[in-house]
Amino acid sequence: MAVTKKGILNKLYIVFVFVTILLVAVVVRLTNIQFADGDKYISLSEQLTLRNDTIFANRGNVFSADGSLLATSMPQYEIRMDAFTVKSEDFEKNIRALSMELSKMLGGTASKWETQIRKARKNKNRYLFIARKLGYTDYMKIKSFPIFNLGMYKGGFIAEQSTVRAHPLGKVAERTIGYDDYRGGPGIEGAFRRYLKGRHGWRMKQKIAKGQWKPINDNNEKEPVDGKDIVTTIDVNIQDIAHHSLLKQLEYYSADHGCVVVMETKTGEIKAISNLGRNSEGKYYERLNYAVGESHEPGSAFKLMAMVVALESGKIDTSTVVDTGNGRYKMYGRYINDSKRGGYGKISAARALEVSSNIAFARLIEENFGKKPDEFIDALKEMNVDKRLGLPLKGEGVPLIPSPGHKLWSKNALPSIAYGYNLKLTPLQTLTFYNAIANNGEMVKPKFVKEIRSWDQHVESFGKEIINPAVCSKETVKKIQEVLKNVVEKGTGRKLYAENFSMAGKTGTARTEYGNYQEWVKDKKYVSSFAGYFPAEDPKYSCIVVIHKPKVQTGYYGADVSGPVFKDIAQKIYTSNYIINEVDKRMPNFKSVQNSFNTYYTISNKEYNSIPNVKGMAGMDAISLLENLGLKVNFYGTGKVVEQSINEGEKIIKGATIKIKLT
Repeated sequence: MAVTKKGILNKLYIVFVFVTILLVAVVVRLTNIQFADGDKYISLSEQLTLRNDTIFANRGNVFSADGSLLATSMPQYEIRMDAFTVKSEDFEKNIRALSMELSKMLGGTASKWETQIRKARKNKNRYLFIARKLGYTDYMKIKSFPIFNLGMYKGGFIAEQSTVRAHPLGKVAERTIGYDDYRGGPGIEGAFRRYLKGRHGWRMKQKIAKGQWKPINDNNEKEPVDGKDIVTTIDVNIQDIAHHSLLKQLEYYSADHGCVVVMETKTGEIKAISNLGRNSEGKYYERLNYAVGESHEPGSAFKLMAMVVALESGKIDTSTVVDTGNGRYKMYGRYINDSKRGGYGKISAARALEVSSNIAFARLIEENFGKKPDEFIDALKEMNVDKRLGLPLKGEGVPLIPSPGHKLWSKNALPSIAYGYNLKLTPLQTLTFYNAIANNGEMVKPKFVKEIRSWDQHVESFGKEIINPAVCSKETVKKIQEVLKNVVEKGTGRKLYAENFSMAGKTGTARTEYGNYQEWVKDKKYVSSFAGYFPAEDPKYSCIVVIHKPKVQTGYYGADVSGPVFKDIAQKIYTSNYIINEVDKRMPNFKSVQNSFNTYYTISNKEYNSIPNVKGMAGMDAISLLENLGLKVNFYGTGKVVEQSINEGEKIIKGATIKIKLT
């Protein structure tokens, strides 16, 4: 028995020693974890249960030149509820009132909301979805509801903010304003991203369930810094005029797409730009920035450039005569046609531009530059016609002007270029050259942004940039300006002529998709354009209108399709006091008005102790004089005073009423 007891005690000692050693090992390990590896495991724990959520900064606003908001970042909120964290007393006291408020604001019955929240509380749901995409006003309202007004910890109110880009004026210049998203950042939004984007902040969140996180604190750990504001050159009023005028014409001609640009002549500021394309339902919207990105054959609009080169070379003058024959001329095996049946016969170079004769330009350029075509092409390059404008916006189209050796060069290349084929330019590149002619030869870079601001603080300005100080001589400019004026007065643009204001410009009609050379008019497609400036003297604005593939049966010539848009824009800008206030600031000199004023001035400066004689005075002058003497005046009729109820010389009684008759 003793042996057995001793054996048991030995075993117990062994177990005790083993347990003691194990306990010591555990203590040592815990101590090691606590002090040696503590930071490591704390960090690992936090990685699994905590995270930093980025709070995206509000992008800066985009404004028009007159301060209208074109694009802005608006906050939107997603609301959730930690139904479990609310104290029972607060929950039971206010759940009915909260449910009623949610029902009024978000729809659904109050009983349904109460059932949903109670179920979430029972299931210990700490991230119950309430609403999303709420604006700031609704966010502040829902935040004041019963229970939610206790805050995040006591009321379980969880609000997660995000931002969305909004355009308060709708589709105004949408493609030019642009986006900064999956579409690649086109327009001003993409080009000036570094100013607009701001700096992001962050907020600490804790994991409360699978896939569910909630903020730890009421405040952000790092506040975001909003982006800076962009002030564009866009004038909302001119933009509205341009947009609706273009839209009306596109709809009338059932055209595929079109664009219009209005530029301030001296500064290059883009005051309006509209790009409208048709969808499958026949509706027009800002689909692509055609004015900036679409290179196409400019057709007759390019004859201006050809004319400038020819005049600058000294090989021709505006009076140089060219024979256009009967309107059909064969050159290098290909026929060139003019639009006038029977042709123009022998005409001057100036008249050739006015009536837009293809034959005249093909012959003038071929006969003077055919043996040295590089001379003509190099002259175009010296005028910067072959170069991009260097716009800050993405996607500017590449100009194409082939020269000898290019794959597009042939015997017909030079005469084709002369009247606007076998080359490509964007509408804005074409307009920039026309604007240079309007600006007495100085080519300025189109400008979309005037200034960077941070709230009310100026950050950076963008001034005028000169591309070419003189695309040609002053003498050539003056000659060309006169011819472009005549285009509207007695040339292809004569339908646009109006006596009350002057315009200058050039029509353009170019065949497109002509590879199949179909002869039937109904199968042909055209690009119609008009480029020019107004007023013709001391121009304030230049403008280009380009409309692609109008319905041929309705019309396709530039003067018929695009010209009316140009005229409508010019006329509406002119009559909206953009120009008229600056045209003539002289005061009219009407002798009768001046005599009336002199009479009134003499009489009004006398001191009167009795009623004056106001007969023969203008009604408004008599009323003013009598009221200044303290009398009440009743009058009837219009014109001059012929009768007065109180005779001249009677005593003046302050407050008395005098009646006067006007005729």
